[in-house]
Amino acid sequence: MNALSASIWALIPVKARGQGKTRLADELCADERDRLVEAMLGHVVQVAEERVDRAIIVGPQRSGVGANLERIAEPGGGLNAALGHALAVIARKPGAPSRLMVIAADLPCLTAKEVAQLADLPPGTIGIAPDRHGRGTNALSLPLPQAADFRFHYGTNSAALHRKAAHMVGLNAVTIIADGIAKDIDEPCDLADAAHLFSLMT
Repeated sequence: MNALSASIWALIPVKARGQGKTRLADELCADERDRLVEAMLGHVVQVAEERVDRAIIVGPQRSGVGANLERIAEPGGGLNAALGHALAVIARKPGAPSRLMVIAADLPCLTAKEVAQLADLPPGTIGIAPDRHGRGTNALSLPLPQAADFRFHYGTNSAALHRKAAHMVGLNAVTIIADGIAKDIDEPCDLADAAHLFSLMT
């Protein structure tokens, strides 16, 4: 952790069954896609819990994965609205963390060392970890309470938009290049990076 009194939490968003990874439909049936999503979520939760004080799921329960974790329900309006709502809930909690990491649930190569990279940033600094293309955002690291009003911009060119959002709340933003964080699973050509999880899908 950053300091003796620091508290680091992870926020992991997940979609309902049947709604995730539709671009993999030519390679995997709906049930296989759901099981892949749950295997990846399980991996991300397990790795995050090695390095954070608390992990929280945003979205519905997924087949017992993270069943023991706190869950914040989506208010509707998409991913950015869900994360904005969750950030507001967490920022006003008694004992709110000093840093909140938002980590995508589809990172089968995520490592504990990379989670530590997200955690070990200077106070007042936002970390942005892009995808393999350098345009999307696969993880964010937000200092609290300074970033309590941060606006999420997941979607096209989100990495650049999140850098602007950091500046809008008066904070410095740094780019974190991490191989495991960069390897999200969106297209059929990405599936090789999740091959080690296929045994968990049975």
